[in-house]
Amino acid sequence: MAAPVADTGTLGERTTPMNHAEQDDPEQDDGLGPLSPPPSAESGFSTSRTVRTGDVDPRRRLRLDSIARYLQDVAGDDLEFTGHARTDPYWIVRRTVIDVIEPITWPATVHLHRWCSGLSTRWANMRVRLTADPQAGPDDAGTRPDGLVETEAFWINVNAEGVPARISNEGFATLSASTQDHRLRWAAMTEPLPTEAPGRDLPVDRPHVLRSTDFDLLQHLNNAAYLDAVEDELLDHQDLLRGRHRIVIEYSRPVVPGAVMTIRRIRSGDRLRMWMLVEDRVAAAVTVTGRPDARQ
Repeated sequence: MAAPVADTGTLGERTTPMNHAEQDDPEQDDGLGPLSPPPSAESGFSTSRTVRTGDVDPRRRLRLDSIARYLQDVAGDDLEFTGHARTDPYWIVRRTVIDVIEPITWPATVHLHRWCSGLSTRWANMRVRLTADPQAGPDDAGTRPDGLVETEAFWINVNAEGVPARISNEGFATLSASTQDHRLRWAAMTEPLPTEAPGRDLPVDRPHVLRSTDFDLLQHLNNAAYLDAVEDELLDHQDLLRGRHRIVIEYSRPVVPGAVMTIRRIRSGDRLRMWMLVEDRVAAAVTVTGRPDARQ
């Protein structure tokens, strides 16, 4: 398969040191640090996409699940462009950070610039900057903001069985060209499942219906489909979207067809925390944090 595996695959079951749903991580990050700037305009890989009406919400905002699909697509395009679809074809996303500095809106052309911001022998942090050229809409009264979204994803190289594997020499050479950080370590950015009983200190868990179209060719829930649940929850937290905001999602284990998912969540100040549960185990953990309006 000459494309990245775009969900948690079997990794969550096979590499328990990386799975903080079952145990504490050795390191913890608050998930609010700045994302690294690109080393140069010429580094990495660049491509463009047209924002379609199916990618946006009723206010024309490019949705989180759409951004996740764009990231998935540009990763595959990058692999093909560099030739590493042959040397390093299988990748699993362990975490995605989406920093919405200025929302991208329809209609527009989005430009994606992708580069490596840190790596080790088996995994890499891949940054993608999304900028946009807004176009005149049918009922625009004036110009719209350009939009700016910064993202970073923690990708793990795996073999065909989903077990972490060393990045090829060719792949390592390409990735390391844009970063001096060659000793990347994992540190969780989300919090463990709270122990309080739902219905007392927490809202009652709600179901999230999974559709057949949410699953990929490996019969795993596509990573963009998790963001559908986040978009649903944000309907009750629109204030978090009014300014700059950051979403962190960490995938812990695969979700397969027939699974029943429930959502546990808690709002505290400007931070919404969510846990996506299957059989009382965390499949993914999410934080959405409202942040001051400021460009990086």
